[in-house]
Amino acid sequence: MSIAKTVEEYITSHPSVKDCLKNDLVNFSSLSRKIASECSLSAKKDFDAILIACRRFQRKIRQTESYEKKIIETLKRSKIEIKNKICVIVCEKDVHSSVFESIEKELKRKNETFRLIEGASAITIIFPEDFYDFIMKQLRNKVITENEKLAEIIIKSPPEIESVPGAYAYLCSILGENGINIVETLSCWTDTIFVVDEKDVGKIITMLRF
Repeated sequence: MSIAKTVEEYITSHPSVKDCLKNDLVNFSSLSRKIASECSLSAKKDFDAILIACRRFQRKIRQTESYEKKIIETLKRSKIEIKNKICVIVCEKDVHSSVFESIEKELKRKNETFRLIEGASAITIIFPEDFYDFIMKQLRNKVITENEKLAEIIIKSPPEIESVPGAYAYLCSILGENGINIVETLSCWTDTIFVVDEKDVGKIITMLRF
């Protein structure tokens, strides 16, 4: 791997360093020595190359600031909805489609939301916990994993969110950098949905006050 790529990966994986670079709060010599030490590079032989890579990456970060401003401006006009008492079940992919049709019909009959995500090797379903017993009975022995006591964070954005690069990545980075585990995520046009642990809801609402 090139020194430039190593430096970029190091800074990207250390959000605090990235923020300091963005705000010009970094001593480049100290950062270069630290990267050399932690990435098994030579502080003497590779120092200049590391230093140059750090400065170039700082310019790259600053070029993305205009995107962030557009993202934040758009998110300020977004609305957040929260649904608690959510469950997520991952089941085997060979479950017959009629089973999911039956589940969806029952939930819609009671004006509840049922979300289904089909992957390459499994199917994930997201639903209110009131239907846990009913759905488990339908799936029988096809369940791979299950997760309860979750919440849906639904971010309803204006239509222009589709044309703003990096909006989804920006939201994921906010949650990740604050130690929030995203159990599941999906989007539908202007809606971005994160399924998280119920205990993290209060913290997330504070973070998403743009």
